[in-house]
Amino acid sequence: MTKQRVLIVEDDKDVARVTRGFVERHPEFVVVAEAGTGRAALEAIVAFVPDLVLLDIYLPDMTGIAVLRAARARGYTGEVVAVTAASEVETVRRARQLGVRHYLVKPFTMSAMHERLDAVSQSLKREQVLTMTELSQGDIDRLLTDVRAPLAAPSDGSSITLDRVAEALAGVSDSASAVDIAEATGLSRVSARRYLQRLVDAGRADVEPRYGSAGRPEMRYTPSHRPH
Repeated sequence: MTKQRVLIVEDDKDVARVTRGFVERHPEFVVVAEAGTGRAALEAIVAFVPDLVLLDIYLPDMTGIAVLRAARARGYTGEVVAVTAASEVETVRRARQLGVRHYLVKPFTMSAMHERLDAVSQSLKREQVLTMTELSQGDIDRLLTDVRAPLAAPSDGSSITLDRVAEALAGVSDSASAVDIAEATGLSRVSARRYLQRLVDAGRADVEPRYGSAGRPEMRYTPSHRPH
C-alpha cells in the first residue's frame, strides 16, 4: 500500500519530533519532510508536493495562514491540518476559508492525531475515487460518506501541576508568557504552555497575542475573571 506523504511545519523541534512519531505510527502515512519556517515550508511544498501538511500557525517569519495562502496561490491543493496552540475564532475562520477542514489544538494525544489522519485518509480516498471511470459499491459508499473527526479533548495532566500554574499566573502583575510561567514553576516551556492552554480551555485564563519587533506574536496569559 502506498502511504500518504506528510510535511510537518513546526518550529519547535521537540514538538516536531513528537508529531513525527505520532504520524509514523499510523499505517497509512509517512513523513517526507519537516520545516521550521514559513519560507522553508513553501520550498518543501514545491519540492515534495505532500498529500498532507501538518501546519503550525505561529512561525518565526510568517504565520501559517500566510504560508497556506501563498501555497494555495501557487496551486497546492493538498490536505492541511492546522496543528497549533492558536484557537482564536478569526484564525479558525481564515483557515477554513483556505480549505482547512481539520484543526488540532495543542497539546494533543496520539489518538487525537490519528483521528485527524483517519479523516484525512478518507478524504484522500474519496478524491481518488473521483478519478475512476467505473465505481464499485464500496467506491460509491466511500464517495458519499463524509467522515468527520470529533474534536480532541486536551490530554490528561496533573491537577496539582495545573493548580500550581494557575497560582503562578495569578501572581503576575500584568500578564505572563509561557516562558515566565516555566521559570516560576520549574516546568519546561512546552509543558507550561500546555497547562496554560488547559486553563484557557477551562475558562480560568485568557490569552492574546502581542506582536514584537520580530513580527512573531508572543502569547500572553492573564487570569480570567469569568465564572468557572
